[in-house]
Formats: sequence, structure tokens, C-alpha cells
Amino acid sequence: MFQKLVAIEPVSLIESAEAALHRYAKEVMLYRDVPATPDEIVRRAEGADAMLISTTSTISADILSRLPNLRYVGMCCSLYGEESANVDIRYARAHGIAVTGIRDYGDEGVAEYAVSELCAVLHGFGCAPWDGEQRELTGIKAGFVGLGASGRMVADALRYFGADIAYYARAPKPDAEACGMRYLPLCELLARSEVVFTCLNKFVVLLHDAEFEALGSGKMLFNTGLSPSFDREPFKRWLSCERNLFLCDTEGALGDPELLNHPRVRCMRKSAGRTRQAFARLSEKVLRNIETTLSQIEK
Repeated sequence: MFQKLVAIEPVSLIESAEAALHRYAKEVMLYRDVPATPDEIVRRAEGADAMLISTTSTISADILSRLPNLRYVGMCCSLYGEESANVDIRYARAHGIAVTGIRDYGDEGVAEYAVSELCAVLHGFGCAPWDGEQRELTGIKAGFVGLGASGRMVADALRYFGADIAYYARAPKPDAEACGMRYLPLCELLARSEVVFTCLNKFVVLLHDAEFEALGSGKMLFNTGLSPSFDREPFKRWLSCERNLFLCDTEGALGDPELLNHPRVRCMRKSAGRTRQAFARLSEKVLRNIETTLSQIEK
């Protein structure tokens, strides 16, 4: 059992999960606002041997060095790799501090957003139909840049409705190929697709000048990631074409607040993955990480 566990900011746990934290620590403190400064983070976590964080604070090596009792940092958010994490995992590992994160808790909502928004544009729900007349998903050429958990969920949904699916990833995926999804080199994928979904890890940028040239005009580009998947200037030039359309759920996926009101940008300004069910999945995974880490520490 931890001596003191502190959530230094809102971490999106459901009520029953917050109550369950008392099974893992003698003292539990939950802060309901985001700390404004690194000094405030240190003050909140002082004396704690376990800390919970979300996406809104960065836990640097300097902060970790000022918390000598700390043995565990639980990220109540996605952890894809050390480079994109908001915790200095290298420092933590070198100083015996365990760090865990979670994945794949909000993908269902993202898939629902992507399919519903594409249907709205093709059919003309609340806008003019993309092709001038209503159109189904059947036969649409959809390309996926990245085919992880969320990308695969969107691809499977579109395939159910008869879409023609191709994808680009670091390597071909036999399970996707078995379902009729074709692996293509990136520029070839962009050129053949009518609608492209970039489903990449945070801070991964794959669309540069050459890629936007290959993508061309008369296309839809979805970004379902947490940060832009493209370079800003070639993206802006691509948007200048009247028949191009960019779609995303959050401002973070767009990356440039000046483009929020652009006529060829459809940004929902709301995370599709932050649903009631997603918070339940998040809570379950956070508690499981705490329990697993404690069992390893206490061996």
C-alpha cells in the first residue's frame, strides 16, 4: 500500500474508482483544478509516494527531483511512447520511479464521430452534399494513415458499409490484409483515396509538401489524433483549394486556432472520445495499473 497518493489535477476517474483509491493508499488527496506552476505541482505532491496526472500538466525531471518520496506516477491518459509523454520517463526510470499510462479507452467514440461526420458530409446533413447529390459510404475510397486501435475501428466500421479500404503503416498488417484492406505506400495511398484518415500517435507528423501534392484536390482529410499530423504551411495551401475539406473533433487536432472558422474546416471543438463509457474504461485501467505496480513494488 502507498503511504500517500495525490491526484495533482482532475484525472477523469468515475466516482466508484475514486473511492477505490483508498484500497491502495493510506492517504488520498484529489485536486479538482489544474496546477498553474511547477512549484504548485511540487507543493501538491509533497510527501507523496504516488501521483496521478492527466494531460494538462507536465512532470519534468526538475519536478521529479524535488519529490524524494515519489515511487509511482500514474498517467490517467494515453501513453504511446517516451517521446510524447508528459512525464520525463527516462529520468523516472533512472531514479526508480515507476510510470504507467493507458491506451484504447476512447476509441469507440472516435469511430462513431468519424463515421457520423463522413455520413453527414456525403448525405448533406446540415450542409450541401459533398458530390452535389446524396451518396452512401458504399464504394468510397478511404485511406488510413496509421492503423492502430482507433484507425482499425474506423476502418472496420467503414468496411461494414462497403467502403474500399487501403492503409499505410510502418509495416503491412496481415490481419488487415485478410479482411481485404490493402497496404499502399503513403503517396500512392493519398493519391487514390477520396477521404483520408490520419490516425497517428501524438506529435507524429507524416504529411509534408510532397504528401499534400500527392493528396491533391477534391479530397476530405480527417485527423483523429491528438495533435496535427501535418506541416502547417502545406496544409494551409491544400485548404485553399475550394473542393478540399478538413475534419477533426478537437482544436488540438487542428493545431491552429486561426483556422477554426475557415470555410473548409469542420472542427467539432469537442473530444469524441470523452464519453461516459470511456471514463469507465479509463478508470478500470488506471486502477489495474496501480494494483499491478503495487504488487511489483511490494515483492
